[in-house]
Amino acid sequence: MAQTTVRESATERSAEEGPRRRPWWRRRVVGLSALVAACAVAVQWIIMTPPLYYDPYYVFEGARRWPDIPLDRWPFNEVPHQVSRIGLLLPARLMQELLGPGQAAYFAMAALGGIVFYVGCYLLVRSLFGDRVGLPATLLLMVHPFFLLTNPFGEREITWSMGVMLPDMPGAGLFAAGVAGLVVASRRTGRRQTALLVAAGLCMGCAFLIRDFAAFMYVGIPVFFRLLGISWRRLWAVAAPMLGVLAVSMIHNQLVWGNAMSAIRSAAGHGGEPSEPVTRMLALRSFERAMTDWHPLGWVFVVLLLLNAVGWIVTRDRRLALTLVWFVTLAVPLTLLSGLTDPHHITLRGWLLRYWFPVLPAFLAGGLGALTLLLARVPAARVRTGLAVACCALAGAYVPVAVAQVPDLPRDNAWNELRGWLDGRDDLEVIWSDHRLAQTLTFYTRDVWGREQWHGRIRSFPHEYRAIPVIAEDGPFLFTRWRGMEPAMVANSRLTPQNGYRRLWRSSDGLLEIWAR
Repeated sequence: MAQTTVRESATERSAEEGPRRRPWWRRRVVGLSALVAACAVAVQWIIMTPPLYYDPYYVFEGARRWPDIPLDRWPFNEVPHQVSRIGLLLPARLMQELLGPGQAAYFAMAALGGIVFYVGCYLLVRSLFGDRVGLPATLLLMVHPFFLLTNPFGEREITWSMGVMLPDMPGAGLFAAGVAGLVVASRRTGRRQTALLVAAGLCMGCAFLIRDFAAFMYVGIPVFFRLLGISWRRLWAVAAPMLGVLAVSMIHNQLVWGNAMSAIRSAAGHGGEPSEPVTRMLALRSFERAMTDWHPLGWVFVVLLLLNAVGWIVTRDRRLALTLVWFVTLAVPLTLLSGLTDPHHITLRGWLLRYWFPVLPAFLAGGLGALTLLLARVPAARVRTGLAVACCALAGAYVPVAVAQVPDLPRDNAWNELRGWLDGRDDLEVIWSDHRLAQTLTFYTRDVWGREQWHGRIRSFPHEYRAIPVIAEDGPFLFTRWRGMEPAMVANSRLTPQNGYRRLWRSSDGLLEIWAR
């Protein structure tokens, strides 16, 4: 393999060090990281997904009840793996202590997850190929439909990512930041290298506390050391903080749940009989399905992976080998556990694209880095310039296609109107709905800081019911015609005046309605 791998160029080094060799926290990287963070928050504000139900709701509710989370009662008895991820649970509790148990804390926690993800991506790509690749790559990722079309109340939903309090984005971002730390540490010696390796280990260990299957990628760490030219004798500097994080987690679990291994056991016990038919061939195609089934622009990541592979074959650059190893360390176990080993018992659903978020930074670095290396090998300056212009034009065409559906996103306008309509009402003692709407409704019976504004009760039933249950048929009943990928609610019921119902309220966009007999 080529030995010229992860060294900084003279231009980058002079920009980094400056005439006075400023400390790392005062360098340009901090300013650009802050820019990436600000852009992430701005994008989340633009799409403004309302607090969602099921997994995000369970984490938020678990954080509110911590440390007295009733793991023996619904819903926590069915999803113990959600509240055992203390890397997400405890920061969510901190946000609630600071901002109250309402929408503001949820939004802040979701924004923090987005910041960690995108800043981690930026630091990773920058550490390998510099700011000229790192900053544009991160901003282009930020406007990909995978991170914009996240609202199940819209016409088109792809996955839950931006604006949603789930472990996938922050876990992926922390691991990417850890790998960036390894890359930068390979250029340092002595105490500075040790400090960077410890920081990298801390990031990778915390990634496990947020997204447990980050542990699969730990297998690649010794390989990363080899590719980066770091002595294996320095592995202790990464392993020590990772083991420290695990010890803190186990102590917490012993004190709170009475079992130090509860998080590991809940993660290992996750899964079972799939709800839809799974074959070994479908499991084998998990990555391809995740990237291409949800949106045509998912092919971008497949192309980046292919560019990464071609670039490594041509250049033998170790940076490209590192990103390929990174992908393999997740792809192999994720594919095996998605039904390749046993189609009748799946642990992870590898065809869900958010499970692949941890390798998206590797795709950005490997694919775009390979492109720059291959362009640099073109001998004719005019041809090289023409190809570079063509790549920029392609990126320029990508942006409007990626954001084309953003103006039509519903945001949370209907929910805010419902909050205003419910504020102070004493003529509604109860509102019925299915579990999904009911869980989101809990945020809108209070103001954004969590102060109660409506004092009635919310009652709900499973969304699988095809008709309104007898106990709820008089209402009032919160209803929506589900868009996105969600199945319809009470599909066999007709809420019309002809069937004895009258509409009490309707949002201005027609998204939400309240009916009663």
